Amino acid sequence: MPRITARTVPEHREAQRRAILDATRELLAAAPDVEPTFADVAAKAGLARPSIYHYFASREELFRAVVVDALPRWRETIAAATGAHEDPAARIAAYADANLTLVADGEHAVIRALVSFDPRALADPRIAQMHAALVEPLVGVLRDAQVPDPEVVAQLVNAVVQRAGAMIEGGADVPTVRRAVRTLLTSTVGTPGAG
Repeated sequence: MPRITARTVPEHREAQRRAILDATRELLAAAPDVEPTFADVAAKAGLARPSIYHYFASREELFRAVVVDALPRWRETIAAATGAHEDPAARIAAYADANLTLVADGEHAVIRALVSFDPRALADPRIAQMHAALVEPLVGVLRDAQVPDPEVVAQLVNAVVQRAGAMIEGGADVPTVRRAVRTLLTSTVGTPGAG
C-alpha cells in the first residue's frame, strides 16, 4: 500500500470527496425517488460509513455539494452547444437540444431529486445564482440577435424547454419532443438553422 505523504494528502482527500459525490449522483440517477443514506453512499463509493462525515456533516450538505458540482457542468454543456453555431435560430435550437439531452440522460432527475430531499437548497444564494446562470447563454443569443426584451423572451423560451423536459421525464418520445420544440423555438428568430 503506498504511503500517503504530505504532498498526496490533498489529492487523496479530493479523490475520496469526488468518489462520494459520484456515488451519490449514481444512486440518485438509478433511483431518484429514494433518498440515499450515508451508508448507501459509503457502500457505493467503497468507503467506510464514518469516513463520509470527514467530508459532509449531513445529507443536506452532501446533497447541496452534488448540486453545486452538477450545475456548472450543465451550464458549460449549454454554453458549448449554443456557441457551436452562428445562426441565431440554430443557437436557440441548440440551447433547447442541450437541455433536453441532459434531461433525457437523467441529469435533471438527479437535481430535482436532490432539491426534493433538501427543499431549501435553491434558497442557498450560491446555488440560486448558479441555477439562474443556466439561462445566461440563451439571453446572450437573444441579445446578439437583437430580440427585444431578451431576458423576458429567455424566460418564456425556458418555460417551453422545462415543459418539454417534463414531457420527456414523463415518458414522451424524445426525438418527437425535440423536433416539436425546435419547430416552435426557431420561429422566435428567423429561419431554423442546422443543428
